[in-house]
Amino acid sequence: MTDIALISQLLGALTQPNTETIRVAELALKPMLKDPRSVASLLTVLKTTEQPSIRHVAAVVLRKRVASHFKMFDAGTKMYVKNEILDILRTEPERTVRHGVAAVAAELATIEIGSAGGGGNWPELFQFISVAANPSNPNADARELGFFLLSEMTESIAENMKDQLPGMAQLYASALTLDTPDKVQQTALRALGSIIAYISEPDEGSSDIVGTHYAPLIPSLLAVANQCRNRGDEETVNMALDVLYDLAYSPSGGVAPHIPLIVQFALSCLVDENLDNGVRDSAALVIATLAEAKPKTLGKSGCIDAIVETLFNLIENSDESAAGALFESNPAWNEDDENEEDVDLDDSPTATSMAQGTLDMLACELPKKYIFGPVVSRCVARLSSPHANHRKAGIACLGVIAEGCAEPLREYLPDVMAHVFSAAADSDAQVRECACFCLGQLSEHCQPEILSYSSQILPIVFALLDDTNAQVQTTSCYVLEMFCERLEPAGVRPLLDPLVRKLAAMLEGATKRSVQEMAVAALAATAVAAEDEFIPYISGVANLMLKLMTLREEKMYTLRGRALECMGHIAIAVGKEPFRPYFTATMQCACEGLQWESTDLHEFAYAVFANLSKVMGPDFSPILGELVPHLVKVIATDEGQLETTEEEKESQFNLLDDSDEEDEASNYVFNVRTALFESKKGAITAIGEMASYCGASYVPYIEVSMQVLQNACKNWHPMIRCQAAEALPCMVIPTIAANHDGEISWEKGDISGPSPMSVQTSAVAEAVLTELLSLMDDDSKDTVGKACEGVQRVIELCGPHALLPIANECLQKTFDLLSRKGRCQESEDGYEEDAPDDEQDHDSFMTSVCDLVGSFCRVMGDHFVQYIPQFLRVICTYIKSSRPPSDRSMAMGCLGEIAQEMGSAIADQWQPVFLPAILAGFVDEDDNVKRNSAFAAGMCCEGLGGQITSYYPQILQAISPLFLVDTTKSDYSAACVDNAAAAVSRMILTSPEHVPISQVLPFVLRSLPLKSDFTENETVYRCLLTLLEIDHPDAVSSKTDIRRIFQDACAEDSKVDEDLKRKLASALSLL
Repeated sequence: MTDIALISQLLGALTQPNTETIRVAELALKPMLKDPRSVASLLTVLKTTEQPSIRHVAAVVLRKRVASHFKMFDAGTKMYVKNEILDILRTEPERTVRHGVAAVAAELATIEIGSAGGGGNWPELFQFISVAANPSNPNADARELGFFLLSEMTESIAENMKDQLPGMAQLYASALTLDTPDKVQQTALRALGSIIAYISEPDEGSSDIVGTHYAPLIPSLLAVANQCRNRGDEETVNMALDVLYDLAYSPSGGVAPHIPLIVQFALSCLVDENLDNGVRDSAALVIATLAEAKPKTLGKSGCIDAIVETLFNLIENSDESAAGALFESNPAWNEDDENEEDVDLDDSPTATSMAQGTLDMLACELPKKYIFGPVVSRCVARLSSPHANHRKAGIACLGVIAEGCAEPLREYLPDVMAHVFSAAADSDAQVRECACFCLGQLSEHCQPEILSYSSQILPIVFALLDDTNAQVQTTSCYVLEMFCERLEPAGVRPLLDPLVRKLAAMLEGATKRSVQEMAVAALAATAVAAEDEFIPYISGVANLMLKLMTLREEKMYTLRGRALECMGHIAIAVGKEPFRPYFTATMQCACEGLQWESTDLHEFAYAVFANLSKVMGPDFSPILGELVPHLVKVIATDEGQLETTEEEKESQFNLLDDSDEEDEASNYVFNVRTALFESKKGAITAIGEMASYCGASYVPYIEVSMQVLQNACKNWHPMIRCQAAEALPCMVIPTIAANHDGEISWEKGDISGPSPMSVQTSAVAEAVLTELLSLMDDDSKDTVGKACEGVQRVIELCGPHALLPIANECLQKTFDLLSRKGRCQESEDGYEEDAPDDEQDHDSFMTSVCDLVGSFCRVMGDHFVQYIPQFLRVICTYIKSSRPPSDRSMAMGCLGEIAQEMGSAIADQWQPVFLPAILAGFVDEDDNVKRNSAFAAGMCCEGLGGQITSYYPQILQAISPLFLVDTTKSDYSAACVDNAAAAVSRMILTSPEHVPISQVLPFVLRSLPLKSDFTENETVYRCLLTLLEIDHPDAVSSKTDIRRIFQDACAEDSKVDEDLKRKLASALSLL
């Protein structure tokens, strides 16, 4: 038997449905295929064998082996192989075989194009493709083959034939017509998608190929895709959506004019119930991606109303729960559903989940001027509808946008809350459930303004805990968890006893694990809100938790972890001594969970370690030797692993690969274990808290902790880098405890003498600041914010000597961030001009940047004077009336801190900068801006002294309306009056002769006691004490009012600190 006949026979064996037969054939073929002559044999089989199945296998095997042999052939043999391949492609009648041979051609093209570029070593292949794919070719099979070849050769073409890409766009366009055969359309679309995915990110300095040559194909592509949708060709529709997804991410400006058409097509797919939900979800993803990658362009496109209306329609036309997003990620809820009869367990995306996910992305990414109005107006309209499904959609969508539109929602919270309260009392269970969901979202994202509604929210939620619908009950627990986390004891006190009893009864009586988990979380949040008022309930609640902490079934791990978490929150609430009896049992449970293969239990344990180290302080130290090595190991763990690629797993005849000659690395992918991220984050938090609160006992662990944190700062995931930035400053604290009795004594701006830091403290501070400085260049805004907070914390702990080595670089990076030129601020709409101010939404991390400027003043002192003009220039850009309220209040607060720390050094900037900014702030529509303007005014008067007394009449006239602000509106409104009173008090203390005390003192007295900003107690009471000491006639005539005010301030429950109370009590005796 000839070699060709034997190879043909063995290839035939590979087609048999018998694993052993295939294995034997593979073993026999492998040594034969190492012979370069096997290439010619396989080509002969492809040309002469009658059975299509054997020809197909021959093509598959040839693709696996041809590359290694081809590189060794001489020029004549290479030409022979290439000509044979082309000949087979011309004559092969079977589609599967043609595609197999096309894959061989693509393999050879990779070698030939790579070596010569432009197809120079195989021009015949591109001539073949040009003729085959030409629209004038009547042979649809040939046209399809041409585009299939282009699809297989995407990488080679994109990397080595860029100059051919513009011309190829016309070839793709020729197939995107309505009269093109279906299979040609489909293959051309696949090839187009492949090439666009490769070239959507242009090389630096290269022309915009996508915008100039491929974006113009979008209308034709959409016409074909619509035709395919109408005829039910889901595969092609999905390919088209994949292409649109890549185009949405492309920075090319050529895509923008086509956004209305793209959105129109995506919406038509999204609402098409004839399409599979996976295809519809891909359409939703296109819209979400446009919002993420091109927020301003999409906002200006005129499409937002149509998108929002479609999303609302999807939610209201569905009978699904619109609060489902709350439970989708909760395994307990899913398992509870599995135990219910008549529950559809299909986990594919639903119309409601697609709509809510898309709306959430729009709210988070688009400038608020484009999205807030269209959504809220529809919410309000739906909430007044007689149809329950409409009301469900209205209140659910209000909850969905709470995160992304938190700032404008805070501004309109009184109006919004009226609708939410009404929905919470709705007759329909789904509306009530969504009202709870909305309350929870507002409680989470609209802090602290939402807290002023505690007297209304808590009774409503308390009543809903008794709802007959389990999901309403569970969602009510979620509201309690979100709302109570920042509530003061006074807020929860009226309902504390019945609330604890109700939640405990729910926990004991619930049959659904999801209800138990949410009840435990709500109990934990209630404890945090109640603080030491929770002490009477420790025993009962702790006993419930201790029972749950003994659960050992895997499906109960999350409930066990929630109970453990609750114990940590109770510890935070009640303090060390009341919690001490439960400390050992809680730690034993946490450490036991570390022995089990459950990342969930590990996360809960790390959170408990963090909380208990904070509460127990040095008493936690004995366990450091056991815990720190474990936590360090977790942080150092690689969160990815190499796994065989799906293509490799599904590939046929893997024994026939060139495995013994070639590197197998390409057969693997790096698979990320996402569950490990949360564990690492928790472990980083834990070592940070242990370092902060265990004092000098942590010193032996600083070096190893620093090593893993420095590595974590380079982690590819922003969540890990952000957490590392938060933990790094904590490493300085143990050295301060060990070497400086817990505090470094440093002088503002004093760098002339020796450093007050020990050698160890200096080394740790330098290492920490170096890492944080690097993270200020991170591409994640959250990480940059934490890095700025970390720098502030370290330099305020250690003083100017710690800042000195990095001062210039740190100042420059801070200035760049204020100038919106940081790496994390690079525009996602890269082709657009800088957006107008009313399109610039507030970046919360910028508050940390501004706080760092205040810290520079506090630490550097007079050394910062030279930088004041340039920093003021960029800070004042945030004060303009066109900026969001949070920007304006942030910038005014920063001006106040600069004035507070720099004193008379700002004299040159008073008239051109501070005065106009303060006067504008006094008439701002936002109470928080007014509040910070009053603070800045007071600090300027105090710091500049007699230099600005001539401006007192102007300041007093402008500040007087602030005393009329309704203090019940919000905390900011109350703080506005508090800071106005403090500003006037500072003016009186600085230069009483320039203040008409008879006119202003009544305003100050009426504002007392302070309602929100208790840090100003010292200022206002010191003012009154001073006036009394000098027997000022206006103070003497107001003794009755002052006596009453002092008596209130000395009361046990007042917010005045003890030292000040003693001074006031002494004054009272004289009054």
